Amino acid sequence: MNVLEVRDLMVEYDTPAGPAQAVHGVSFDLAEGEFLAIVGESGCGKSTMLFAIARLLSAPARMVGGEVRFNGVDLARLEGEDLRQVRWRDISVVMQSAMNALNPTLSIGAQLADVCRAHTDWDDARIEARSAEVLDMVSIDRTHLKSYPFQLSGGMRQRAMIAMALLLEPKLIIMDEPTSALDVVAQRSLMRQVENLRQRLGFAVLFVTHDMSVVSHFSDRLAVMYAGEFVELGRTREVFDQPRHPYSVGLMDAFPSLVGEPRELVGIPGNPPSLVNPPGGCLFAARCPSVTDECRQYRPELVDRAGHATRCHLVNPRRNDG
Repeated sequence: MNVLEVRDLMVEYDTPAGPAQAVHGVSFDLAEGEFLAIVGESGCGKSTMLFAIARLLSAPARMVGGEVRFNGVDLARLEGEDLRQVRWRDISVVMQSAMNALNPTLSIGAQLADVCRAHTDWDDARIEARSAEVLDMVSIDRTHLKSYPFQLSGGMRQRAMIAMALLLEPKLIIMDEPTSALDVVAQRSLMRQVENLRQRLGFAVLFVTHDMSVVSHFSDRLAVMYAGEFVELGRTREVFDQPRHPYSVGLMDAFPSLVGEPRELVGIPGNPPSLVNPPGGCLFAARCPSVTDECRQYRPELVDRAGHATRCHLVNPRRNDG
């Protein structure tokens, strides 16, 4: 059963030159307990998409089309108290920078208590017990309920945010690059903790990162995003082992492998297209080493073949009905 269904999601940013299509026609499903990772270079629309799903967009961004259905309910139509209850009780969000997301003037315990009081009628004793319980889940000693964010390391602050996300046992946790400010050891530790909690508690994870190695061993499926669109979506191991889209291949070639023969890293030349006036053909055409005239002229569709979807004319040749 799907916990989240996104259909033709469209998000624009108002700019002096006109609306920029930050997210364009994104569609996907997320099953109960599934871990879906979304990767792509900075500025491709990953975080904007997450904020649209969680209804956290603010000007100059605005959702201009599509549906976001959570357990069958279109989140785009919820307002006020109905939205507030769903947003933390059933869907929680872990932001990119825990130091900015946490209130520096309140203790960790006080911030956990604020969430509980906003969404439950629990008494103080139950709030304290639950707060200590979720800190235990993320391997933080409960004595840190009295600590302030500046007294914790970066990894501990990030785990405190995950503890806050788990307070009300949500069905979906949205994570926006939670490992970006951590060293590689802390990244690995945090990812193992998230995976262990997911297996234990059964929540689904929607995880955004620009570092493909972070999710290579933890996500069930991997979506590659470019210029506001999904260009590839499939089982993580399959996408890593047999990437089909030239952009996915470029991303794989741009980060080092810990196994196998040493190889030269290759970057992706050029820059993403303008999202105010995007080209008429494939958005990756100007940077693609295998571009054809068809790519420059026609916009490819995302075509699914046996659970592995790709947006590329080279993989899915365009039919000539004439």
